[in-house]
Amino acid sequence: MSAEYPIVAITGASGGSNTVITQALQHIFYRERIKAVYISGGGFHRYERRHMREAVLKARTEGRRLTHFGPEGNHLDKLESMFFQYAATGTGKYRHYLHSQALADEMGQEPGSFTRWQDMDPDNDLLLYRGLHGAMVHEDIDLAQYPDLLIGAAPSVNLEWMRRIDRDRRRGFSTEEVRQITLDRMWDFACYIAPQYTRTHINFQTVPLVDTSDPFDFDSLPTADECVLVIHFQKTAHQTDFPALVRRIPGAQMTRRDTMMVPGAQMVSAIEIILMPLINRLITDSRRLRGIQAENLARDRGAGIVGFHNQLG
Repeated sequence: MSAEYPIVAITGASGGSNTVITQALQHIFYRERIKAVYISGGGFHRYERRHMREAVLKARTEGRRLTHFGPEGNHLDKLESMFFQYAATGTGKYRHYLHSQALADEMGQEPGSFTRWQDMDPDNDLLLYRGLHGAMVHEDIDLAQYPDLLIGAAPSVNLEWMRRIDRDRRRGFSTEEVRQITLDRMWDFACYIAPQYTRTHINFQTVPLVDTSDPFDFDSLPTADECVLVIHFQKTAHQTDFPALVRRIPGAQMTRRDTMMVPGAQMVSAIEIILMPLINRLITDSRRLRGIQAENLARDRGAGIVGFHNQLG
């Protein structure tokens, strides 16, 4: 943790709520003139896509599992070094993993490849990490110690599989390949992803209200209106005014003393309302320690998520 150079981490599988959380943060950053440097966990994968497929097949023949969920598929040491450097200096090195064809075309590379390593823009207010391992603790790696605000994008498991199955099929994987990938991921999810949700400050979980019982056989993914958002205030309950939140968020209701449920249509606005004071507290403390007056910031400095490259999906 570093009050001077704060880190906000969204951790969890891609089928969770991380897209709407990122959208809500983007709105907050624009509105409050906050400049966040964006770090994607995909940039710390160990293999490019074509090499990953080869490495996975080799691991299976040797009786091993290899997925992006587990430590063997990632450079967790480099991610921890980046967190450590940013918390100390407000800078660091990063790269992007080009998931989509559109993003690869924008960068002039192949889908599933990495961009070159580059230095962060040192003129920033905070680091925003979004990936699988923001709260990972494994052997001598402890990533959970660095973020000042840890946000869990917790999946409803069948919805998580549906989204990943849909994505992998669009990337050219066969149904049988996708089924085997899913089976491999289940073990790593249970061992490495799920335990992170106990270390977060707050969890946002999207829960479908339609039938998702067979994630390998579906016509379409549930829409936001067909889901509810369950919010668990794990380490922020003591500083949260729940009656005020229920009044401000249409359809919100408390289901436990530290858990709230809101309609899917209110997801983005609810997350904004909840995260705004937490982000403001981090930025106020950071700027005070760094001697920065908000009114003195250049109007052309920019705001929002820097280096994001439209990676909302």
